[in-house]
Amino acid sequence: MSNLIKKEEPALPALPSTILPAITELTASLGIPREVLASAEEIEYAWRDLPRELREIPPELRGELVARMCVAVSTGLFDGAMNYAWNAAILQLRQKIRNFGLPVVAQIQQRDFEEKHLQELQDSQLLELCLKLNIVNEDGYFFLDQCRDVRNNFSAAHPTLGTVNDREFTTFLNRCVRYALADSSSPKGVDIGAFISAIKGPRFNDHQRQIWLQRLSETHDAQRQMLISMVHGIYCDPATAEPARLNSIDICAGLRDRLTSSMKSELINNHSEYVAKGIEDRHAASLQFFEKLGFLSLLNESEQHVVFARARERLWNVHNGMNNFYNEPPFAERLLELSQQGAIPETVQDQFVQVVACCRSGNGYGVSNAAVPSYDQIIRSFSPREIATLIRAATSKDTLLGRRLANVPSCRRRFKDVISLIDAASVPSGVKADYDKFIKSYS
Repeated sequence: MSNLIKKEEPALPALPSTILPAITELTASLGIPREVLASAEEIEYAWRDLPRELREIPPELRGELVARMCVAVSTGLFDGAMNYAWNAAILQLRQKIRNFGLPVVAQIQQRDFEEKHLQELQDSQLLELCLKLNIVNEDGYFFLDQCRDVRNNFSAAHPTLGTVNDREFTTFLNRCVRYALADSSSPKGVDIGAFISAIKGPRFNDHQRQIWLQRLSETHDAQRQMLISMVHGIYCDPATAEPARLNSIDICAGLRDRLTSSMKSELINNHSEYVAKGIEDRHAASLQFFEKLGFLSLLNESEQHVVFARARERLWNVHNGMNNFYNEPPFAERLLELSQQGAIPETVQDQFVQVVACCRSGNGYGVSNAAVPSYDQIIRSFSPREIATLIRAATSKDTLLGRRLANVPSCRRRFKDVISLIDAASVPSGVKADYDKFIKSYS
């Protein structure tokens, strides 16, 4: 079933039989040719097409100007009808800017912007501001700017350069409706100062977080992109307090599914700037930002390598340190979270596989039971290449894993569980014989 709401066309009355003859009588009484006004055919066609355009205007916007436009069309005064349609469009665009928030517009413009400033804007300036605020898109700006030029030169607003026929008027009206009058809703701007102050303030509670997420969801993509970029900068600033960092992640995580490709590109560009300028502390924080949002796959392989290599190294150091059975679980969980964000970079795959397998097989004293679920989940997700790496490492005396299996019987017993996690269908043919040997020896 379609979710589209069918809009009903307004039922306009038929043209009175007196209007068209009255136009002829009027021109005759003035002693001017009938041809100086729209022909009966043009009036009839314009009137016939009018309901289709009016249908797209929400009922609450079909006000006085729209009524005057209809009266003008019924008498063939297309130049006057254009002026009424244009004025209705301009009033609606002004209202959308009010809905966006004049204080927010002032922040974006970096100057005072109150009601009087809105009223003083020329039509061309109004359209430019609407484009900047994303109230109209680039197509809308282009066509509305054309309408502005047509209105200035061919409508009753000024001495005209010529006349328009019914088809030209209908096209003009269609563009005013489509890009200004068809939607009575409009995005609401976010108070930038209040937002940044909240981010840098105390830790968000759930209600506060939901309010800001709602406000960012209701604004347009352009402002949302700007604010997300600001939040990324706050997170990466070494001077930022931890509550502000956590607030930043809360906001970005809440909007994760609404981030467009343009927004992601902006984040990558900001991250790349830290790399290009050699700002190590901001670069490291930015890597952590991408990791926490699950966006590691957006970074290039060398960047991903750094993140995985550090996580692997920290796990291995903890595994070989004191109280490793108690300390391993959070490091194992972090490695699992990283592995779920995309393919493991090939440059770190060998070490990654060996460390996971060694930690899962344990040492002569046992294994970290609390970390086992994380290891098992990682191993179940091994790619065929990683499975091949695992089996080759297990059969070699020159690898970390191979030496541990050769020298520690309890590790060999626990390695049976590792092998059982692998689906036989995923084992590459090059290591299938060794895999079968493991299965046979354990069975």
